[in-house]
Amino acid sequence: MHPRLEYLQNLTRRHFLKTSSLGLGGLTLSQFFGDARADVPGITADNPLGPRKPHFAPKAKRVIYLHMSGAPPHLDLLDYKPELVKHDGETCPDQFLKGKRFAFTSGVPKLLGTKQPFKQHGKAGVWMSAAIPHLHAVADDVTVIRSMKTDEFNHAPAELLLYTGFARQGRPSLGCWVTYGLGSESQNLPGFVVLISNGVQPSGGQGCWGSGFLPSVFQGVQCRSKGEPVLYLSDPAGMDRDMRRTSLDALKDLNEIQGKEMGHPETNTRISQYELAFRMQMSATEVMDISKESPKVLDAYGAKPGAGSFANNCLLARRLVEQGVRYVQLFDWGWDFHGTGPGEDIRDGLTKKGTATSQPVAALIKDLKNRGLLDETLVIWGVEFWRTPFREGRTAASQILGRDHYPDCFSLMLCGGGIKGGYTHGESDELGFSVARDKVHVHDLQATVLNQLGFDHTKLTFRFQGRDDRLTDVHGRVVKEILA
Repeated sequence: MHPRLEYLQNLTRRHFLKTSSLGLGGLTLSQFFGDARADVPGITADNPLGPRKPHFAPKAKRVIYLHMSGAPPHLDLLDYKPELVKHDGETCPDQFLKGKRFAFTSGVPKLLGTKQPFKQHGKAGVWMSAAIPHLHAVADDVTVIRSMKTDEFNHAPAELLLYTGFARQGRPSLGCWVTYGLGSESQNLPGFVVLISNGVQPSGGQGCWGSGFLPSVFQGVQCRSKGEPVLYLSDPAGMDRDMRRTSLDALKDLNEIQGKEMGHPETNTRISQYELAFRMQMSATEVMDISKESPKVLDAYGAKPGAGSFANNCLLARRLVEQGVRYVQLFDWGWDFHGTGPGEDIRDGLTKKGTATSQPVAALIKDLKNRGLLDETLVIWGVEFWRTPFREGRTAASQILGRDHYPDCFSLMLCGGGIKGGYTHGESDELGFSVARDKVHVHDLQATVLNQLGFDHTKLTFRFQGRDDRLTDVHGRVVKEILA
């Protein structure tokens, strides 16, 4: 039951008469056994982010989710289609267009085969293009799913569906469900941290890491890789640490009085956030300072202290999970390859972007592996949807090559955290228009992530508006084929 509703129920005469005869006995037993709610995923007044046990033994303890916001073209990165190359420039068959809508394409477009050279890499022979050269070295560590499916073909709804299970604002995100279910291993850092490259937020905005109807203590905390890690975290001029401690103690006393009077869970959230911010003043500054890393590590990631880059954020992700952060979400904008400008060309533009970002991703995987963290860290490289097998309508006559939004079939990569290495799951049809085998919906991905963290996705729920809500709604299945 929602804590606020439980509080109101306790005020009724019927509830008092029902429980008063056992009240003293229950009070006595509670001194021996503690609060029974402490074993239930949810919040406790004293420590809402305290570590909690999942439903069963997990394969992963933490998640690093790398989101390429804007949706790069899978047909030029991970899903090689020789037949599409063979028919490059031909009119798209009507059977693939009938009854479908596209974001920027109308009429009959021309098929577009990849211009990127593909090769098989690793002992398992995983297909990857030359546009992501650094990932070739970790091919045997990853699973590539080439049969993903979503329901949305515009950025914001697709990102919200991916992270919250719904295409509209107002639902808890995946990272929030994880911290709600598991709490945090760190006492001095948030359980859920968000890092954004170059200051550009994803199209889905803060809804991608918002708490929705869950208590806001579980929402993601956006940190900056450049400058002060969290805005307004440091003390203002004229206030030292002792004075800050005194003021927080006074605020805590006032909030506890209000909490007892009103029974609202957000009061507990406020207390918890003030205390966490006080502890973060020391720990956040230290963990976000990558200048302490060796030149060898910085070179491996391509990271530069003081920059707000994706490379810096990948290194920060490793440092954060080392300190017990449960869920780290990275967003990197610049993958919207429509072909409306030179930087969006699927030839040179994609190669430049893919080379720059594949280096820190590969370095992160290797770094986690060398430090013994990869086995218990689930790393996901993903997108909200992918791109059409034909040319984008607006740029059909241009010398720049681009692709339109496409939800019916796309690819992503996972590794660590109990996922198979050197494995390719599913398949698209010969031209890349639809899933030919082993479809994986975004709800299935959500269920699989929770499974690796030790949760039955149908049982990780929160009572809201008379319904036991969950991340996957009434959908989702665990993709057991990709599990080690």
